[in-house]
Amino acid sequence: MEYDTIAAISTPMGEGAIAIVRLSGDQAIPIADKMFKGIGGKKLIDVSSHTIHYGHLVDPKNGDVIEEVMVSVMKGPKTFTKEDVVEINCHGGIVSVNRVLQQVLKVGARLAEPGEFTKRAFLNGRIDLSQAEAVMDLIRAKTDRAMNVALGQMEGRLSKLIRTLRQEILEVLAHVEVNIDYPEYDDVEEMTHKMLLEKAHFVREEIQKLLKTSEQGKILREGLSTVIVGRPNVGKSSLLNSLVHENKAIVTDIPGTTRDVIEEYVNVRGVPLRLLDTAGIRETEDIVERIGVERSRQVLKEADLILLVLNYSDQLTVEDENLFEVVKGMDVIVIVNKTDLPQQIDLERVQKLANEHKLVTTSLLEERGVDDLEEAISSLFFSGSIEAGDITYVSNTRHIAVLNQSLQTIEDAIEGVEMGVPIDIVQIDMTRTWELLGEIIGDSVHESLIDQLFSQFCLGK
Repeated sequence: MEYDTIAAISTPMGEGAIAIVRLSGDQAIPIADKMFKGIGGKKLIDVSSHTIHYGHLVDPKNGDVIEEVMVSVMKGPKTFTKEDVVEINCHGGIVSVNRVLQQVLKVGARLAEPGEFTKRAFLNGRIDLSQAEAVMDLIRAKTDRAMNVALGQMEGRLSKLIRTLRQEILEVLAHVEVNIDYPEYDDVEEMTHKMLLEKAHFVREEIQKLLKTSEQGKILREGLSTVIVGRPNVGKSSLLNSLVHENKAIVTDIPGTTRDVIEEYVNVRGVPLRLLDTAGIRETEDIVERIGVERSRQVLKEADLILLVLNYSDQLTVEDENLFEVVKGMDVIVIVNKTDLPQQIDLERVQKLANEHKLVTTSLLEERGVDDLEEAISSLFFSGSIEAGDITYVSNTRHIAVLNQSLQTIEDAIEGVEMGVPIDIVQIDMTRTWELLGEIIGDSVHESLIDQLFSQFCLGK
């Protein structure tokens, strides 16, 4: 299949050593050749594939030099898009790379849409849909563990498992067809019921295994929404600064210093945290502070993890105890801070309020207890130190939703067989499971969904 030739800047905008303008399409090499002036009159249309060439980019109309460049020529199908690809390496300034792109568009290329290079790789059969989605996960990965999950998906680990499950379903559907075509053979019917039940149980177990990884996988992909709460002046901003290893939040002895929610990403033992430092939750007459307190209460409702901070040198207050009620039923780690000061808090009472939640003591001023806190966070969500290479994680929200639908249809099929429902009716649920699994890898998915998915990609990828 042939498409028009597209072009885009494939490196981040800004100052740097180099920037890359990428072209893909059947006219990529001729378009680049119109502008390229190589040593000794070298023509790009005559060079070998997967080679790089030094020269200048010129305006073909007047011969003016636009940039000094290195041009990589890669002929399809052994490219990312399976089309001819040219990458023009120029100096990494905003003006220089934009001049190169504008000249490429003048000569005949079209500006690529977001994600269009990866979309072409999918449409041309180089990768399936789950692998294409993993490209963006790889770009957005915030920890090594998240990157390893994305790499595994890009290499087709999830795709291979899905294809295996779909093949198992196809085999049993073929037996069902034999049973429908030759109903006079009783042994065929008995064997088909038995095989259908065995295959359905196998498929269900594999889907359940994948869904068990989904909570951790989604955390790796999107980050763990973590909210720091507590009364004013217990050390919430100090905790944020300790985890980020940078002074992001203002720290003073004055209660109410933090007036709004401060957001920062941090890597804790391979777990990406979207860390939110909130205004101290208390009753106040200050209008600005009151707005901050209300925002704090709102983000609490959406949090995956709560870090509830108490003051070691203060007695427990009604406000402290109310916070335990507010976070009831959530994943909570209780932090008793300021252990460098004389003890006033009743730790036995704190432990009773914390109940089954982890309790950690810290002195953020003296940098004590932070390692224990990081270990508590990691073990809470990744108990047993599971490494990304040990298992196929499902991290994509769309994949999780489709797997849940698939689980329901395969369970409907199992229930149908056990209740003695006619085999051709059970076949409908099995076929639907096969179709749903196909949506994950793009074998059975609507074109509008494909367009929507790739529109979320960055320009030039």
